[in-house]
Amino acid sequence: MNTAGIRVRFAPSPTGPLHLGGVRTALYNYLFARKFNGSFILRIEDTDQNRFVPGAEEYIIKSLQWCGLEFDEDVLKGGPHAPYRQSERSVIYKEYIQILLDKSHAYIAFDTAAGLEEARNTLSQGHEQFQYGNKTRLLMKNSLSMTADEVSQRIERGDRYVIRVLIPENQTVVFHDLIRGEVKVHTDTLDDKVLFKSDGLPTYHLANVVDDYLMKISHVIRGEEWLPSAPLHLLLYRFFGWEDCMPQFAHLPLILKPDGNGKLSKRDGDRLGFPVFPLEWKDPVSNDISHGYKEDGYLPDAFINMLALLGWNPGTEQEIFTMAELIAAFSLDRINKAGAKFDPSKARWFNHKYIQQKPDEELYNYLSPELIANGIDADREHVLHIIGLIKERVELLSDLWKHSVFFFRAPESYDQQVKQKIWQEGTSFIVEEFAILASKIEPFDKETLHQLIEEFTTARKIKMGQLMNPLRLLAVGSNQGPGMMDIAVLLGKEEFLKRIYRGLKNI
Repeated sequence: MNTAGIRVRFAPSPTGPLHLGGVRTALYNYLFARKFNGSFILRIEDTDQNRFVPGAEEYIIKSLQWCGLEFDEDVLKGGPHAPYRQSERSVIYKEYIQILLDKSHAYIAFDTAAGLEEARNTLSQGHEQFQYGNKTRLLMKNSLSMTADEVSQRIERGDRYVIRVLIPENQTVVFHDLIRGEVKVHTDTLDDKVLFKSDGLPTYHLANVVDDYLMKISHVIRGEEWLPSAPLHLLLYRFFGWEDCMPQFAHLPLILKPDGNGKLSKRDGDRLGFPVFPLEWKDPVSNDISHGYKEDGYLPDAFINMLALLGWNPGTEQEIFTMAELIAAFSLDRINKAGAKFDPSKARWFNHKYIQQKPDEELYNYLSPELIANGIDADREHVLHIIGLIKERVELLSDLWKHSVFFFRAPESYDQQVKQKIWQEGTSFIVEEFAILASKIEPFDKETLHQLIEEFTTARKIKMGQLMNPLRLLAVGSNQGPGMMDIAVLLGKEEFLKRIYRGLKNI
């Protein structure tokens, strides 16, 4: 594989939020570019104005920024091949579509929507689907079936038309895909795709080939869904005479539903309770809000690490990678051909591992806004101690508050299922007796408390759980949390005893 002068692009359409599959495509392009000191380009493919969604472009850019994927050239910072928004490049595309017309590699078609529908109904035979191509093109309303005068008259009177590619008959298109190996497609299976629409804008097929050529793209790394379009794109390179500088192609495998049955969609996330978008998305039409990984409490580096291994493997047992390590290890030849099943529990596992690695001071920045929002004014050092105690149990950043709230607020209720399980006749007496002794120990630290508990349970001939479980219920309100002695010491003697006596009254 030639890696000289690497230039890759991520080219999303602003037709909605960025799916995690799109983020993975951007990530693989980014890793490939950085590994070979190449350029990583963001190009917005917004030529389909019917599907344009306000706010989608801004969402895409913010999402990629949150993921830490920095572009060398894009719609914001510009670059030597600006503009990078396709809707601003229409003059360029008109020049190149004219080249195809002049070389008889494209033709004008006047078919209306009604005419196409009629053709589908009348020209389809049996179960064979209608295809606008070598078998049907001369039966349609286009410059191949009409005289030059007819075509000129229609254009002069303002008839709407599109421009279609003229697919050659009885040829085999062969290309090497860097992931899938040799791919062969017979041209008789291809249809004459529209290259230029009646609104004066190109379709994806023309625009992406022209832009990839003009922007000197060396490798096109994109999703598997574009593999059927690759033969047409190769033919366009041939028609323009650009075969010698055509990019190398790599088509990525799909990200599949958790059960492996089909492509992962937003509906799957909604059904199974996990996000499929990096950031929260509010639909501008329905106002429906879809959660994102950021808002659900994921760290961007954990999200990226998880995505990197969703279709690629390093050939080792290593699973946790910094971005620098991903760049060093990444290679296209270790991308799988088969689809990769998305595992929501594995995503949480990655996030848990990254949270464990974060300094307590950094995690404080995530917990602090929750404390402020709940009107809690706590000493920073005290909060850091709490974070150090609970972070082993945290999978999501949002769990920081859930696992620490009882340190800042006494329980207002007590888990009845836990109570029924652990509270026996005599439990109240045991707890109250222990509280009296605990009030007298100095200092109130883990070592002294541990000694008292051992002496108390031994003298009363009771199991440790007969004391510790009720103490936890009274102090926390449930059976959750870190070690009971750690909780007691961090609460402090006064607060700990207050919760015990208050709980005894309520229970």
